[in-house]
Amino acid sequence: MPFLLATDPGDPDQANEDVAALTTNGAVLLDGASAPTGVEIGCAHGVAWHTRRLAGLLLAGLLGTNSLRTVLAQAITTMAELHGPACDRTNQEFPSATVILVRLTGEQLDYLVLSDSVLLIRHANGTVSTIADTRLDDLKTELGRERSGAKRSVRPLRNTPGGFWTAGVDARAADEALTGSLPLSDVTGFAAMTDGATRGVEVFGSQTWQDCYRMASQDGPGALIDHVRDQEHRDAQGQRYQRAKSHDDATVITWTPA
Repeated sequence: MPFLLATDPGDPDQANEDVAALTTNGAVLLDGASAPTGVEIGCAHGVAWHTRRLAGLLLAGLLGTNSLRTVLAQAITTMAELHGPACDRTNQEFPSATVILVRLTGEQLDYLVLSDSVLLIRHANGTVSTIADTRLDDLKTELGRERSGAKRSVRPLRNTPGGFWTAGVDARAADEALTGSLPLSDVTGFAAMTDGATRGVEVFGSQTWQDCYRMASQDGPGALIDHVRDQEHRDAQGQRYQRAKSHDDATVITWTPA
């Protein structure tokens, strides 16, 4: 089962808060949710520390037989213990991450998607389906339509009922993830990517999801990241395409049957 992966930090002077990890039967992809510069996160460990350890726990869980929701819930519970009592787990900016889990077992592919990383599945008929948790984008759109004078931030709605969810230290997030199974007979490959790698589709409009999948699977995961970096450099000041970061951590995993 050939996997390929590529990752690139948005800022070479800062830790890459994305993590990609592979095992014999699946893949883990995380994108750390960083706070704005200067904002207290209630944790001395940091986001990269959180995502790296969470990825290890999830990778071990993939090798078992528990459901992917259970794998995620158990990993989050263990992370809460690893942070220890010195960390303020009530802080709204506490380290957390988006999650994609894929497990290949027997004759099926199981998946879990939480928050705004994207999983693309190519089917036997050549079509590409998009599995995405759109709640964060939906909330941004909803708040943007409000007529109040002050624009509300979506950040206070993270890991709250009715908001959007990431994998921090609240195991309820596992129940909020999108999950499903597909027969492997209908799957000819998949690509999982953090939102730093989906900008060609979601920010710059230079790709469709079909284009995105084709580039990652045919030219390699690194080619997709290179495409995004090229688009970012063309608009380095964010004058045409507004975005929170000029460059973001970007990670892509692809799989095709042997």
